[in-house]
Amino acid sequence: MKKIFTLLFLCIFGYSADVNIAAAANVAYAFKALQKEFQKENPDISINVSLGASGNLVSQIKNGAPFDIFMAANMKFAQSLYEDNFASTKPVIYAQGALALLSVRMDLSKGLDTLKEEKVKIITIANPKAAPYGQASIETLQNAKIYEQTKTKIIEAKSIGEALTQTLKAADVGFIAASALYEDTLKSYKLQEGKNYILINPKLYEPINQGIIITSYGKNNAKAKKFYDFILSKKAKEIFKAYGYNIP
Repeated sequence: MKKIFTLLFLCIFGYSADVNIAAAANVAYAFKALQKEFQKENPDISINVSLGASGNLVSQIKNGAPFDIFMAANMKFAQSLYEDNFASTKPVIYAQGALALLSVRMDLSKGLDTLKEEKVKIITIANPKAAPYGQASIETLQNAKIYEQTKTKIIEAKSIGEALTQTLKAADVGFIAASALYEDTLKSYKLQEGKNYILINPKLYEPINQGIIITSYGKNNAKAKKFYDFILSKKAKEIFKAYGYNIP
């Protein structure tokens, strides 16, 4: 009964836009630019986005949350909705995520080897079970042959967005989405590549192919289809690239 009431509340108060989108937390940094570009030609279409870890968003959709579009942080989560009949379109890749290591307290000029140093007490990553960027972080440590030396230092955040917050507030270092480096709030830190952050070699983790679907709930929403088509357009790909994503 509590779940039904919560969903009813969300339907009435939380999803009043023409197009309601569930998006992986890493998309937050590029989303304003994407929305602005879309609404240049579609000024009358209102957009609402809910951000979070992909696994958590999948659970919300399967529990009836009225999202029209799901922009996942990998293909697996989008595929799971399709296979369970919660999607009206097959998952397709809209961008390929990139991973970075960030510290506002330590010099990262030694690269990943910095993580083995005794002075590094806390390494933040996103929850690897719910967030693909978290899984990529674990893969990076394993493939760099430093997981055993660093695993006791790892603190998990709920999402890649929360991993950034923890990295800025408390952690010594953190694995973040490379797209977060373009966040306005980071400008005041005057970050330097090679010192405050490094881009992780993509050979150290499986490609983060981010998938998009139109949900079963949104299958008859023509405005949602417009936004979906825009996300797969050349213009949107240019925006994603400008925010640190790779375009497959």
